[in-house]
Amino acid sequence: MLKLADNPLFADSNYGLQNKACQLARWSNNASAAAAFMESAKPCLDAVWGPLMSGAGLPFQSPNLLNPSGKNWSSPCGSVDYDNVAAFYCSTNQTLYMPYAGLRVEDGGAHPGIYLAVFAHEYGHHVQHLSGVMEAADEQRYNAGQDSSAGLEVSRRLELQAQCFSGMFLGSATDHGGSIDQQMLNEAWNSNRRGDDHGAPQRDHGSDDHSEGWWRTGSKYNRNQRCNTWAASSKDVA
Repeated sequence: MLKLADNPLFADSNYGLQNKACQLARWSNNASAAAAFMESAKPCLDAVWGPLMSGAGLPFQSPNLLNPSGKNWSSPCGSVDYDNVAAFYCSTNQTLYMPYAGLRVEDGGAHPGIYLAVFAHEYGHHVQHLSGVMEAADEQRYNAGQDSSAGLEVSRRLELQAQCFSGMFLGSATDHGGSIDQQMLNEAWNSNRRGDDHGAPQRDHGSDDHSEGWWRTGSKYNRNQRCNTWAASSKDVA
């Protein structure tokens, strides 16, 4: 049976990501350098999420990664465009889509911590898929009605959990001998007000305060149970 709050991922209060050095390609504000940066980040996430998943008795495999060009992007999960998303994950082909245009470096500047947090968020969706959380959430949302109040709350819980997982990764990897230092963590720490408070057509990601708050919770505590949005009250995922 598919599980959410009682998923094995949250069974042990000591579950968290190992502190490992992560060697990243040098960031630069161009598409080829950004793609190399993301490619170098993927093994770092594999190296910490893989053992955690195995320890929880859950399957693990590394996701695929694509860096599409242009401002309209297609996947087996559907099509999206520059105006609506920065990056996305498709569970059908287990692929992280990290289009350079979606990162909006003209706004974020040469601050790789911002983009690493986005990447780690999408990787968090992969973790949700492998653990069964995503399928259970999709089923719950379908039964509630995709765009109903209850259905949108399911979406927010899913997105805010990915925020928390993103924070876990950056918090666990900072100042452990690799490329992720306090400056990169600070860039991410101050860039995660990525919620629905900017004219979003639906309340499906959570408020800016909650988007930032769940990310910071993951970063500070690095514990899966702290990221169990499914056990949180409705007011904490609004």
